[in-house]
Amino acid sequence: MRTNKTAAALVAAALGGSLVVAAATPAAAHPDTLRRHLIASYDFDHPVPGNPSRERDRGRSKTPIDLVNGGAAMRVRDRAYRGSRNALQLGQVNPTTSGNDDWKAGIFGSPGVPSLRAFNGVKQISITGWFKMTGQNPSPNSNSADPNDRYNAVGLAGVLSGNSSGHDVRALLEVINVAGELRVVALGRRVDGSSSQTFAANQPWQQVLPQNTWVALAATFDFDTGAMKLYKNGRPLDGSYVLPGDPWALEGPPEPDLASATDPRGIKIGGSFPQNDREGNPCNCRMDGLKFYDRALTDREVYLQYRLTR
Repeated sequence: MRTNKTAAALVAAALGGSLVVAAATPAAAHPDTLRRHLIASYDFDHPVPGNPSRERDRGRSKTPIDLVNGGAAMRVRDRAYRGSRNALQLGQVNPTTSGNDDWKAGIFGSPGVPSLRAFNGVKQISITGWFKMTGQNPSPNSNSADPNDRYNAVGLAGVLSGNSSGHDVRALLEVINVAGELRVVALGRRVDGSSSQTFAANQPWQQVLPQNTWVALAATFDFDTGAMKLYKNGRPLDGSYVLPGDPWALEGPPEPDLASATDPRGIKIGGSFPQNDREGNPCNCRMDGLKFYDRALTDREVYLQYRLTR
């Protein structure tokens, strides 16, 4: 087995970056070629001083997030990867009650969150993290009068669009119903208020995210070329695009094609509406090591980051 030091050196050499090997933890051992693109990073080991209901951002934007409804109790002792101490527990609290008490995380601001300006007019985005299903998914739909109704999605992690109510996204990892079957997807929206596009993994979602098992997922989005990719444990997942045609309106000038020139309204983790005015698509799961980049990581970068932390 490679030591942390050896793995860190491998990543630095392969990606052309430099790092201080002595500080080779998953949070710190980030090649310079990627570090400048790491906009937001949450390992749930770093509460905001004096406010354990918030988590510090170890990325470039320094955007703290709220641990909604559960506060500090949402940090649980679980080891997703080497060097981790805590994970974030998320989930539905009262399945039969219409409310907004689900455990989720994130930040919301209108008209936008200025510290997330790196995703304003951005050309590419990547979202990576560790995920473990710990309960029933999808959850009963607490907004429905039908006790047999379930949400059609399980929210993982995403960057909100510039006009979002707390649900619509610019880039998102989630599990959602595609043609009658739940799939792990990357869902992106280039233009606020316009059509999204979805890239869905071919495998049934329970095979991608088996119960009580930590899995590293990544999604990349290129708003100029229209390309999206999904990864599990450092390897690309076979999949297909859901919508035909040109849902992102990429054809014709101007070039390059970029996301809307608006600051995102925030980040959502483990469901929708981080401002906590509604429950939507809760995730009965744990998460760790969430990272949001303003660039599409390459296959090799995704693989080496996984190798560094597994």
